[in-house]
Amino acid sequence: MTKTATLLFAALVVLAGCMQLQPQPSASASRSDTPYTAEIRRTQSGIPHVKAADWGSLGYGYGYAQAEDNLCTLADAFVTYRGERSAWFGADARPPAGATFGQPRNIDADFFFRFIVDGAAVERYRSAQPATLQSLIEGFAAGYNRYLRDLDAGRFPNAHAACKGKPWVDRITSADVYQRLIAANLAGGSTQFLQQIANARPPRAPSAEAPAAPGEVEKTTNVDIGKTPGVGSNALAFGAPITHDDSSLLFGNPHWFWRGPDRFYQAQLTIPGVVNVAGVSFLGVPVIVLGFNENVAWTHTVSTVRRFGLFQLTLDPADPTRYVVDGRSEPMTPVQITVQTRRPDGSTEPVTRTLYRTRFGPVADLSPMAPGLGWTAQRAFALRDVNAENNRAFLNFFAWNQARSLTDFISIQKRFAAMPWVNTFAIGRGDARVWFADIGPMPNVPDTVLDTCTTPAGRSFAGRVPGVAFLDGAKSACAWRVDDTAAQAGALPVDEMPSIARGDYVGNFNDSYWLTNANAPMTGYPRIAGATGTSQSLRTRYGHLLAAQLQREPGGITRDALKTAVLDSGSMSERLYRKPLLDAACNFGDPTNNLREACDVLRAWDGTANTDARGANLWDEFWVRLVRIAPERLWANAFDPAKPLATPGGFNTSNPSVVQDLKQALGGAVLALKLNGFALNSRRGDILYTTRNGARVPLYGGCDEVGYFTVVCARRPLDSRGYSMDVNGQGDSYMQVVSFGQQGVDADTMLAHSESDDPASPHSGDATRLFASKTWSRFPFTDEAIDADPTLVRATVTGERVQEAVLRPVGPRRVP
Repeated sequence: MTKTATLLFAALVVLAGCMQLQPQPSASASRSDTPYTAEIRRTQSGIPHVKAADWGSLGYGYGYAQAEDNLCTLADAFVTYRGERSAWFGADARPPAGATFGQPRNIDADFFFRFIVDGAAVERYRSAQPATLQSLIEGFAAGYNRYLRDLDAGRFPNAHAACKGKPWVDRITSADVYQRLIAANLAGGSTQFLQQIANARPPRAPSAEAPAAPGEVEKTTNVDIGKTPGVGSNALAFGAPITHDDSSLLFGNPHWFWRGPDRFYQAQLTIPGVVNVAGVSFLGVPVIVLGFNENVAWTHTVSTVRRFGLFQLTLDPADPTRYVVDGRSEPMTPVQITVQTRRPDGSTEPVTRTLYRTRFGPVADLSPMAPGLGWTAQRAFALRDVNAENNRAFLNFFAWNQARSLTDFISIQKRFAAMPWVNTFAIGRGDARVWFADIGPMPNVPDTVLDTCTTPAGRSFAGRVPGVAFLDGAKSACAWRVDDTAAQAGALPVDEMPSIARGDYVGNFNDSYWLTNANAPMTGYPRIAGATGTSQSLRTRYGHLLAAQLQREPGGITRDALKTAVLDSGSMSERLYRKPLLDAACNFGDPTNNLREACDVLRAWDGTANTDARGANLWDEFWVRLVRIAPERLWANAFDPAKPLATPGGFNTSNPSVVQDLKQALGGAVLALKLNGFALNSRRGDILYTTRNGARVPLYGGCDEVGYFTVVCARRPLDSRGYSMDVNGQGDSYMQVVSFGQQGVDADTMLAHSESDDPASPHSGDATRLFASKTWSRFPFTDEAIDADPTLVRATVTGERVQEAVLRPVGPRRVP
């Protein structure tokens, strides 16, 4: 081929990759007969830079790299998505780490995934993807399998001792990857109701059952449905007009899982002339979901929008598996599912359940949340997940990986409207703007429908779980609206979802879109898109304070100032309430006051949760107890929508009982530390830590509820082991600060939990130690930078392209 022809061919490839992606009619992507071939170059902290000549080979290299670092977690996750956990590990055991679907009993997880992520769902999802993305996914599965073969052949004798050779560590097909993608899609909806769906059964004696009063729903509901505590993010983007280098600047920091199948994996994926993108994926996902390429950088925060709705079903008096719509009875669809479960002696026995679908979605038994929400003779409840019909999410990411500009990035987001449960922030090369959008599938439920169709139980429910469309399923007039301009039936049109491009700043810290810019609140959107005029979290208040402080920097915001500020480990609760506490509780004219040592520690504290800070441990234990006090008693100044970042505020010390409550909370904190063997002035790193290769790594930061911007939260009560991040810790995970200079993309990154979860890997703790020392790493994006990395290790992996002739049935393939 001549040089001119080669250039022409490359241009056509680029053009094809940038065109609107269209689904292919066939379930198989086009292939060549050439073997998969990918180069994997690993740089500092083991980050793989995967380069290939085609999409299948790129997926092959990426699947190989992820398996090399995280085989045991990936294999365990694929067992979960297939619905095989009970067969291998027993019905009553639970997954070894938390995830977006929680840590349910294996038997419940099996029934849920066999019911919701079945073969029909996989085929619908597969057939909606373009040939290029199908090829990437098939290559990913093949690369995973190649690593498994290499491991079994003895190429890596010390790797993955926890699962090597186990019968449940099996080859996968592309169907396993599609199941994984669908599970990620449903994290803001269906998977939050996993146990309620898996255990929904009609009443045994329908005539004897009666619903609870609506007030009982409000009184007993105790779960913040649709949200996982500790899962969230910080994001800030500053426009070129206010930065020192006249280049837009993006900070992203998902607060996410440190263990388990949903943890982030950092990589770079390159097909020369087609795609060159870096950032992170969830384990088992073959595209970058948060990161940057030569033209754009983006990040996400978890949105407040409820991506699901509940429908109250009025049941046919003659049959609790039939429901009435507009006066006409129609049947639920029964689905009988059999799951194999492992007995203590190693044999298996089948367990069968019949689960039910309705026109709205699966029936869910919500009685564990409130007795009034159970399945009775009179009523039941169905869940509709807007993302169950969203097959575009990873196609959106796939297109973003190849985006040519911020304008292109925005166009892609509006065209697909597919972000399943996150807000998006982005900047572009040579573009002065910063972009915020909560554009993705949302239930199309206008305010008028909420006003007229919410049932009495739904109104009580809203008192504890706001934002959920809880509608009367007996009236077709109460169905989600269908708009021809929306990306899918029943979803809100793009122009009714919040988005904005600005020249100064945008930020989000897991409250709604309302205060994306604190100086210009956003309003005018449907209530279903998020609340306005509501109290903001302490972390949100801190984030906007930080943004304001950075904007006061003389000469404009610098990336170094931003990198330092986001790791300073300050707490909004400390800024607002330490002095008022000392003034109220540390009055030693009172002879009954025995808090002198605690007061001295808090006075001497530097106010941070840095590793060496002395006082943060005491403060956090105090705050855990303080927030148990009813807010209407505790605060001197109630929330004021006109002053959302300044209220609520002040302790109501004019009430003597509140002063006593403050002293008791501080006294309880003192007792908790001492009983668990910690000094009141213990260092933060004495209590907050992770373990890598047998050694404790002291950490900094704290939990969201205390108002820390740097979130490192063990999600467990204090005990003699302190706050260990090694069980189900969540917090700062992948962090990036990105801008575009004359030489291209400039990105500083961290991966707090490290690339590998295999203790035998040199990359199971190296990035964690960099995070612990607050050391940012400049990402080597170009070939020259990669080749210059002193830790560079190269490998090439190849393998035969094996066509999947038939999509295997979803569910157990072989059991013990």
